[in-house]
Amino acid sequence: MLPISKENKINEEIRDKELRVIDENGQMLGIMSRDEALNLAEEKKLDLVNISPNANPPVCKILDYGKYRYELQKREKEAKKKQKTIQVKEIRLSTFIEDHDIQVKAKTACKFLQDGDKVKVSLRFRGRERDYTAKGRDVMNKFAEACSEVGTVDKKPTFEGRSLTMFLAPKADK
Repeated sequence: MLPISKENKINEEIRDKELRVIDENGQMLGIMSRDEALNLAEEKKLDLVNISPNANPPVCKILDYGKYRYELQKREKEAKKKQKTIQVKEIRLSTFIEDHDIQVKAKTACKFLQDGDKVKVSLRFRGRERDYTAKGRDVMNKFAEACSEVGTVDKKPTFEGRSLTMFLAPKADK
């Protein structure tokens, strides 16, 4: 169950003496005392809900609180559905990787990019490979070139410890 806002006080939880009351049809009933508003809501077998506690006087609406909560949950769920989550997939390369292997890994990266995910390309230098950082940058550039049709370099290759890291993002559709 989704959390409901703590601001929405209902019925006896409302402590203000005077309230601006709106009925279930959206008609303004005017400013009245808390007891009058509660009696009115009780007569209609509905709840008195504080929808704007910061107003002066606070605005309360007479409505079915269960139905109101259900509508809020439904709206939140719809908003959540429309959100696109972007994942970051990682591809690891090595300093002395062959051209064909770069093409194979680039093809995998292209699939990730077409699905709308970002790709983190990392190349780790082991031992004396650290002396060949230029070769590592060349490998990264070849990889970026192989993925250039579906993705762009989001973050250029940078060193993070012993690794050279680059990020690719999907190309924006025009």
